[in-house]
Amino acid sequence: MAETLRVGIIGTGVMGQDHARNFASGIAGGRLVAVADVNTAAASSLAAQAGAEHVFSSGEELIDSGEVDAVIIAAPDRFHAGLTIRAMERGLPVLCEKPLAPTADEAAGVVHRERELGESLVTVGFMRRFDPGYLALKQRLVTGMDGALLMSHSVHRNVDAHPDGTSSDTITNSGIHEIDTIPWLAGSPIAHVQWTSGKGSSLITKRLDPQFYLMTDAAGVLHTVEVQVQAQYGYDVRCELVCETANVELPRVPTLVEENPVLVSKNLTASSAYPADWRPRFAAAYRAELNAWVQAASAKQIPEGAATATDALRATNVANALVESMERGGVQVAVPAIEEVLG
Repeated sequence: MAETLRVGIIGTGVMGQDHARNFASGIAGGRLVAVADVNTAAASSLAAQAGAEHVFSSGEELIDSGEVDAVIIAAPDRFHAGLTIRAMERGLPVLCEKPLAPTADEAAGVVHRERELGESLVTVGFMRRFDPGYLALKQRLVTGMDGALLMSHSVHRNVDAHPDGTSSDTITNSGIHEIDTIPWLAGSPIAHVQWTSGKGSSLITKRLDPQFYLMTDAAGVLHTVEVQVQAQYGYDVRCELVCETANVELPRVPTLVEENPVLVSKNLTASSAYPADWRPRFAAAYRAELNAWVQAASAKQIPEGAATATDALRATNVANALVESMERGGVQVAVPAIEEVLG
């Protein structure tokens, strides 16, 4: 493989643009050389901004071109599995944005193909694993300095949602971050889930919003998750760990926003600013993830601590169990074992 990793991006939406900007500002050992999108005008524009010389009208064309050493897949969710498999079959390391696939069956197909090829080339973009705050939480749990984990509480609120999204999409596209992060933090897979919702917001008609998830892991630890996709006031992510001798939580989101890093308490008022979306909040995590992926992909490896295809299958498997709980009126659902899903 070339000394400088030649990277192609498939998809020119928010995440494709964000990855391109990171490459344009400099990623050690890697260079963006190609962009693909069915909207070739958008692909050409992004390529020009990022200094990429090749433009393709489809992800398949980019993968088959011979012009790239590795691929970032930032296309719509329904295309992730097929493009990932095609890239693997060409021997190209992949950074696929979450989710790996909307359904566990599709994700299992990726894992099966990866195992058949005998080479682990897939990294899935669960960037919270690279966030300084979440890494600090995990380190405390690993050391056991606060005693055993007894319970966790997470909150995930967006300013607004995709207008065509469904209640299931809230789980598989937004809540999927917590679904991946929680077992990664706790070191134990999710065994049972239950979905519930109360009074829905009048500001969004196609989804039940907010939603609430109860998840119990294999060690018996209860995890609660609230997801609200039409919160309006700002992008807000929280995580609290209830341990035997301490409660540990992320700082409130405003304290981590680069443009407004402090919470000001003055004249009987506390004030700060919320980001409009996830990019300012997790900018450092995205860049750390991309740097780690480029270095690992150059050696045809997966970055240490990153989500693998099997990790992503586990997350989608749990998400699908939550969708089942929702569709069955909020009953508790046992999460199928990965071995069962893989057949």
